[in-house]
Amino acid sequence: MSNSLLVLHAVSAHMLSAPVRGRLLDALFDKQGGTPEGIAIDYVNSHVYWTNTGADWSKNDGFIERADFDGANRKVIVPKGATYTPKQMQLDVDAGLIYWCDREGMRVMRSRLDGSDVTVLVQTGVTQSDRADERNHCAGIALDRHGGQIFWTQMGPAKGGRGRIFSAPMDLPKGMNPARRTDLRVLLDNLPEPIDLEWDVASNALYWTDRGSMSQGSTLNRCRFTNGIPGKIETLLSDLQEGIDLALDTAHDEVILSDLGGILRTAVLSGTSQPRIIRPGIPMSSLS
Repeated sequence: MSNSLLVLHAVSAHMLSAPVRGRLLDALFDKQGGTPEGIAIDYVNSHVYWTNTGADWSKNDGFIERADFDGANRKVIVPKGATYTPKQMQLDVDAGLIYWCDREGMRVMRSRLDGSDVTVLVQTGVTQSDRADERNHCAGIALDRHGGQIFWTQMGPAKGGRGRIFSAPMDLPKGMNPARRTDLRVLLDNLPEPIDLEWDVASNALYWTDRGSMSQGSTLNRCRFTNGIPGKIETLLSDLQEGIDLALDTAHDEVILSDLGGILRTAVLSGTSQPRIIRPGIPMSSLS
C-alpha cells in the first residue's frame, strides 16, 4: 500500500491500485454504485475510506465507505441521506475524525472514523435556489492540523472565474450556527474553478487544482502562507485537461495529478522538470 497509488475510476466505479512507476493493477473494490469521488488512507488502523456522490446528484443519496487494506470488512459508515454528494475527504486520525465537502449539500462536514457523530461545520445554502447557485458548492478540502484550520473550495459556475477558497477553525464555536459562522475567511477569490486541495505543513503552502478553461485555469497552483496570510499564487503546471485531484509526495518532491482527460501524471514541486505521464486515458476522479 505504501508504494502504490489508489485511484477511483469514476466511469466504471472501481477502485484501482497502481505503482507510482508502473502499470495499473487489478481493481481492489468494485460494485461501487453511484460515483466514487474521494479517497483517504488511515495507515494507523489500516483502513481505506472513500466517498460516493450517489447515483443521482439531484438526490440526497451520497454515502461514505470504509474497508481494510486487504479488502475485508467493507461497509458503509455514513449512510445515504446523511450526506448529499460527498467529494474530497481528509482524515485527522489522531483526533479520530473524517472531514469532507458535500457539494450539492452545500456543506463542510465531519464525523468520527466509524461514521458516527456526523456534524455540519459550514452550511453555504439550504434551498433549491441556493443549490442551483454553484458558488455555494463545496468541493475540495484540506486540513492544517498544526494551525487548527480547515480550507475548502467553492467552485462557482463552470469555467466562470467566480471560484473561492475559504478557511475556518476546525471546530464550530459553541452555540454558533454553521450557516452563520462569523469566523470564516475568504482567502482567494475570482478563481476560474478551484477543485481539490492539499496542505503542506512543512512549507505552509496550499496546493489546488483548477478545472477552468485552457486559457484560464486547467492548472496546478500553490500559495504560500506567512502568519496565516496568503501570498502570491504560483502556477506550477498548466494545460491540464481539467485538473481534478492531487496527492502530495513531499518526501520525493512530487505531486501526482489526475484530470478529466483521464491522465495520471507526476510533477516536481520545485517546477524544475517536465511532468511525467504515469497512465494516459483513464477517466477518474480521485487519488490517494
